Amino acid sequence: MGKYKFIQVPKGEKISCGSDGVLRTPDQPIVAFVEGDGTGPDIWRASRHVFDAAVKHCYGGKKAVAWMEVYAGEKASKVCGEYLPMETIDAIREYEVAIKGPLTTPVGGGIRSLNVAMRQHLDLFACVRPVRHFENVPSPVKRPQDVDMVVFRENIEDVYSGMEIQAGKPETLRLIEFLGAEYGWKIRPDSGIGIKSMSEYGTKRLVRAAMRYALEKGRKSVTIVHKGNIMKFTEGAFLKWGYELVKQEFADVAVSWDDCKGEPGDKLLVKDSIADIFLQQIITRPREFDVVATMNLNGDYFSDALAAQVGGIGISPGANINYETGVSVFEATHGTAPKYANLDKVNPCSVILSGVMMFEHMGWKDVADTIVNGLVASFRAKTVTYDFHRLMEGATLLKCSEFGQAVVDHFGR
Repeated sequence: MGKYKFIQVPKGEKISCGSDGVLRTPDQPIVAFVEGDGTGPDIWRASRHVFDAAVKHCYGGKKAVAWMEVYAGEKASKVCGEYLPMETIDAIREYEVAIKGPLTTPVGGGIRSLNVAMRQHLDLFACVRPVRHFENVPSPVKRPQDVDMVVFRENIEDVYSGMEIQAGKPETLRLIEFLGAEYGWKIRPDSGIGIKSMSEYGTKRLVRAAMRYALEKGRKSVTIVHKGNIMKFTEGAFLKWGYELVKQEFADVAVSWDDCKGEPGDKLLVKDSIADIFLQQIITRPREFDVVATMNLNGDYFSDALAAQVGGIGISPGANINYETGVSVFEATHGTAPKYANLDKVNPCSVILSGVMMFEHMGWKDVADTIVNGLVASFRAKTVTYDFHRLMEGATLLKCSEFGQAVVDHFGR
């Protein structure tokens, strides 16, 4: 019997993380995967074919991914007897990198969200969502090509973290009484209560990751998006601590809006925007935004709103990363769509593009670029799945697996 009860570890080598936070990727890295629920198996098969073909295209047989299946969601319940086995968490932590399809959270008590639980167990504090448009992909806006942003969403804190208590419970009434006695807060006794926490530590590590990304990728600005004009001691503190970080750690390469006299020159510009105004301006003038750093709940809204401008959540990738440990989970950002399960029909692009992020994180940028080139050529040829086919004139309808093969066929074009 191996170290894990249900997980079969393939032949290969572990990815490691240096003290600088950079991954050291061997030629035969072991990468964990969760195929996902509902349409997950269809999407995973198409995506894995693209990944393996891209690695082979770039390296011949000199490098290859050793895929290791780990369990979460409905398959985990069947195989392991629980929806999120701790050995899955332990394996991802040990092997550093994982990619997963969409998961169904069980109805009833227990786990509030499998995705949130996984992020919190592994302290994956940065949810990273790049948003860009591909030629020919249908969009509801006039100039989707103007959208080119990367959202860094704080993943652990904020009201979205799940610290809630239900209305009518004795402990809820005790808290309401305490808040009334200590702070004079008038809360109706039939209220549910959620706690919104925001720490200096959590803020600065998120903003630090966003700034390092922007500098590494040659981006021009980082925008801190907040509602600090109203929530002064949480979202307002997020803004304050973010600007503090610029002066404390990045003064030689970045400048904040308040300290910038005229143009920032060669320095990275760090600015801010109030959340409701930001939601307007990403539609009216998206070219003004580059890298975005924001809080948990806001980031969920912003990411999906931006995805809608470039073709929808089905083409939106995502990553959950701890930039200090290197541990990362790349994931589909859409739901399980169970009515399409096993029909080989849905768009696999969310997982494919999440794989692009994964290979970049692993340091295999040529593999990532090869996949993107294949996607660009596939969209240019209008060879697409049903969701885009119904909105395109003169398009060729492909199944999920056929789309994956079309991407492979376009490598190098």
